[in-house]
Amino acid sequence: MGSLDSYLPIFLMTVLGVVFAALSFIASRLLAPQRPTAAKEAPYECGIVPTHEPARRFPVRFYLIAMIFIIFDIEIIFLFPWAVVFRELKTFGLVEILVFAAAVFISFVYLISNGALDWGPIKRVRPISTVQVRTSRSTVQRVGPSSGEAA
Repeated sequence: MGSLDSYLPIFLMTVLGVVFAALSFIASRLLAPQRPTAAKEAPYECGIVPTHEPARRFPVRFYLIAMIFIIFDIEIIFLFPWAVVFRELKTFGLVEILVFAAAVFISFVYLISNGALDWGPIKRVRPISTVQVRTSRSTVQRVGPSSGEAA
């Protein structure tokens, strides 16, 4: 029973945290005024009233960039303990961290070369339209890339 006694404070703090969170949610639900209005229900962003519905899905590129930042956060997390014991590790520790940093840096250069951080328009393999289209009786042409331009 002696080994389980050391876990009792952790268990009690966990139970206390869960109970406090649950009571906070219940109290805010019961005590908060429930007077919804159209103005309170409307989305608000920088004082601009939205004119159209937002897109439902984020582009995949958003998640890719988020994962790249997470990888660099993990690298920083690994660098801190290494820096604390740097003098004890000597040359072996220096070589290991250089290999680790090189692997992350080479991966980053590869991602940049493949355009992982480019937020501009998507590069197209072929032009959108090579035919010059005119309106019914007007001489005004559609705006867009001409047949000779790269998109």
